[in-house]
Formats: sequence, structure tokens, C-alpha cells
Amino acid sequence: MTLFAVTRLELRRLFVRPLGWIVAALALAELGWRFALLLQIFLLNQVKLAALPDGPGYTDLVAVRMDSSFITGSPLPFGVIELALLLVPLLTMTTLASERSSGTLPLLFATGLSATRILIGKYLAVLIWLALWLLLAMAVPLSLAHGATLDWGKLAAATSGTFLALAVLGAIGVACSAFASHPAVAAVAALMISLALYCINLGAQLAGINSGFINWLAMSTHQENLLRGLVSTADVTWFLLAIAVALILGTQRLAADKERN
Repeated sequence: MTLFAVTRLELRRLFVRPLGWIVAALALAELGWRFALLLQIFLLNQVKLAALPDGPGYTDLVAVRMDSSFITGSPLPFGVIELALLLVPLLTMTTLASERSSGTLPLLFATGLSATRILIGKYLAVLIWLALWLLLAMAVPLSLAHGATLDWGKLAAATSGTFLALAVLGAIGVACSAFASHPAVAAVAALMISLALYCINLGAQLAGINSGFINWLAMSTHQENLLRGLVSTADVTWFLLAIAVALILGTQRLAADKERN
């Protein structure tokens, strides 16, 4: 068995199990409702916005606000990122924890693959599923591209930032699944860690502190820059570092299990 075989097998499991389809359907239905409301708000205020010299347009008020509510200040709840905080732990909880609880993890080790390749293979499957989900979610605002003026650069930066956020949440979920003995435990652990990482700087911001280590540590700090269309090496490096840390920790736990078996 190769790395790509593990990825293909896990991806097949994600598409065969009803949980993945239910999660995707409910999320897309909520995002469709969100898009309709955002579009209605934009159309009602279009005349006022047109009078402003540098007023926000369709990209800022509709397309980018599909990605997040907390960061963009949207009055509507649950953008893509907020939904992912709740749904990605459900998607990733079975990647390795179910193998451990069902007793099939030793069979996976018996294929001769290293712990690194097993974990990365499962992570790539989750990443492909999340990329397809994001593609469908962004197809909703893009459906009006022929009738609206889009800032393609800002939209590309916001979408890239959202994908990086999904990649971080997926890595955290897979790592928690590698540590947990039961899928439910993995889901709860991933949810708590993801929420903490996302809004750890909320108290500092309420106190008027917008710099320092606590703000750098929060994912929302780096996500906000990308949603504004500002792409920097520092922000991209933070996402890559968070992914690497999560996968390394998960790999170490999986390698310890392999040695014991």
C-alpha cells in the first residue's frame, strides 16, 4: 500500500459514509440562505453605496462575507469558517480514532507504511473533501459574476485564506483523531482546540490590545488580513506552521502506537 492508496481509501470512506454527505448538505443549505440574505441587504443599500466615493461593493459585502461572520463583522451568523469550526471535527473524528476503537489500526501498520505516510494520506483525503466543499460554497456568489463587478484579486486572497484555515482545522482534527481512543473524544478535542485557536485573542481585543504574541497566535488575526485582500508571507507562514505542528504531533502519537504494536 502506498501513500496515495491510503488517501484514496480514506477519501472513498468519506464519500461512502452518510455523515459526510449530511454535513455537506446542511452546510451548503445554510450558506445558500446566508447568500440570499447578504444579497438582499446589498441590493437594499445599493443606492447609498453608489453615492460613496470608495464604498464597498458586491465583493466586500457579499462574496467575502460568505467566508466569515466574526472577522468581517457581518450581522448574519455562520460563514464558511464558523461552520468549519463545528463541522470539520465531525468529519475528521473517524480518520484514526475509529481505526483504533475497532481494532483495525494494527492491520494498517502491517502494510509497512510509516506513521508519517499513514497520517498524511488520511489528511490529504480530508483536505480534498474540504477543497471540494469550499469550491461548491464559493460557486454560490460566483453565480452572479456575470451581473456584478467582482474584485478578483481580493476574492482570490479571501478564498485562499479560507482554504488555509480549513487546512489548519483539518490538520487539528486528524491529529486529535490520532490521539483519541474514540471518535467522539476526537471530535470534542478538535472542537475545543479549534475554537481556542480561533478566538484566543478576543479578550485582548476587548481590552484594546491589538498586538503582541496572543494576537499573533490567534488564527483570526491572520485570517482577517487575507479576507481584506492583504496577502503576506508572515500570515501564510503562520498557517503552514500550524499545519506542520498539528501533523507532527499526530505522527509522533501514531508512531508510538506502531512501536507498541
